[in-house]
Amino acid sequence: MTPPAAPAVSETAIGELVRRFYDKARRDPVIGPVFEDAVEDWDAHFDRLTDFWCSVMLGAASYKGNPFGVHRPLPMAPEMFDTWLGLWRETTAELFEPAVAAAFDEKAERIAASLAGGLFFRPGA
Repeated sequence: MTPPAAPAVSETAIGELVRRFYDKARRDPVIGPVFEDAVEDWDAHFDRLTDFWCSVMLGAASYKGNPFGVHRPLPMAPEMFDTWLGLWRETTAELFEPAVAAAFDEKAERIAASLAGGLFFRPGA
């Protein structure tokens, strides 16, 4: 699904989404401790994740990073992605019209599946 060409999808809106989502995630009893232990500079983290989502949703080339490398050492479990996606969907629904929220959610679902597969799929293990 191609992201809708809606004025609601902008760097500013994505930055608000990232901040609001991580405010929730940090308070969550399941995934909050992982983020709190892993992130030292929240402002830099917000900027980096805003760049990531601008690259995903707007085609910006602002994100340079390795999501697998960053997440691999974290004490995560596959079910944490369900919590992450639930908070994400809640936040996109608060900020965007349904079609735009659905576009963000679809991308998040693909990213979560890719990360979970890359982090936890161990054939023959």
